[in-house]
Amino acid sequence: MSNVLRDALSLDLEAKAAELAAALRVAVLQRLRRRGVIVAVSGGIDSACVAALSVRALGPERVFALLLPERDSSPESLVYGRALCERLQIPYEVHDIAPMLEATGCYQIRNAAVRGVFPDFEPDLPWKIVLASDPLKGELLHFFQLVVRTRSGDERRFRLPPRAYLEIVAATNFKQRVRKMLEYYHADRLSYAVAGTPNRLEYDQGFFVKLGDGAADVKPIAGLYKSQVYALARHLGVNEEILRREPTTDTFSLAQSQEDFYYSLDYSRLDLVLWAKNHGVAHDVIAAYLGMTAEQVDRICDDIDQKRRATTYLHAPPVLLEPIAELARQAPD
Repeated sequence: MSNVLRDALSLDLEAKAAELAAALRVAVLQRLRRRGVIVAVSGGIDSACVAALSVRALGPERVFALLLPERDSSPESLVYGRALCERLQIPYEVHDIAPMLEATGCYQIRNAAVRGVFPDFEPDLPWKIVLASDPLKGELLHFFQLVVRTRSGDERRFRLPPRAYLEIVAATNFKQRVRKMLEYYHADRLSYAVAGTPNRLEYDQGFFVKLGDGAADVKPIAGLYKSQVYALARHLGVNEEILRREPTTDTFSLAQSQEDFYYSLDYSRLDLVLWAKNHGVAHDVIAAYLGMTAEQVDRICDDIDQKRRATTYLHAPPVLLEPIAELARQAPD
């Protein structure tokens, strides 16, 4: 069984690239009847893999990239995104969305909520939100902390009450929704489809914003575990600096990993636990392979289930109180 886990996430990369490229080509040109795809390139691994796969499927002339930085984005995200577009030879546009976010009240609402927890907060202080509970220790009731770096370089931590947390997240979600609005503007003018970028871990665990980065016409890598995305991206020729970059939310002014904010452990181990859970591998076998206790694996699997339940709403389509049978029959198969 340990051999099964060791090879669980291995792929025939050329075969998988050919398979996904063919499926993407059919989805865009035949099922959706669009001329190409829009990809929001973030400078991270997932959007880079989707962009490279789209070029493989449709050619660079049918892929249009958007680079959509804002006030809190890391400068290297834009540098890496530009380099990827130039490497893939795809047309792209850079649009700073900070003025749009300012107009929506994103920054003001968010800063007011932060100041309600830390009265001395000033907008130029780096900060982030972190998941303070640890499922590995049996802490399944999640709570979050605000982390602020003061001018002296110290990091101050404050437990976030639910109201402040929800206000911060709701305001921050403007970022993903404004980006998606621009993606669909360009999709409409070009008659293109919007390609989403979630990997399997994000899609399964609901790590996306509804009608923000969760909105798309096609999601090419939603079946790939994060480790597989890295491997496929390398095979497709993605830039080395992106391949070396650790996953980040790139949402707050203080650097924040995805484990900081959402997941119970790093993606390489969580990928394997999720795969093993999906394939009915016993928890003691997973534990022995990863050097954990069976109780820790139990807690991680409980956390996976908890996130699946909590994010069901994110996957749900609009509720129709009466069926529209005629339109259902016309939906793409």
